[in-house]
Amino acid sequence: MTDDNPTQFPIDGTIDLHTFEPKDIKSLIPDYIEACIEKDIFQIRIIHGKGAGTLRKIVQSILDKNPNVIRYGQDNIQGGWGATVVELKKQ
Repeated sequence: MTDDNPTQFPIDGTIDLHTFEPKDIKSLIPDYIEACIEKDIFQIRIIHGKGAGTLRKIVQSILDKNPNVIRYGQDNIQGGWGATVVELKKQ
């Protein structure tokens, strides 16, 4: 049985990619950025995990191409290199 109602996730500035399929990440991150901007959230935290760094590289590649991203870097307060903090442009 397919579920026609997508699962709703809170838009609070933090997204944990562990709960999503890897194939969805390329569309998920730009959509999440747009949703945060609509809610006047201009600093977000993307949790991608430490692992081998593959997911982190994919996330950073997506961020590099997004015109709403001012800068991003390692989350030095919570999670270290398992999360990326992103500053977004105010509209």
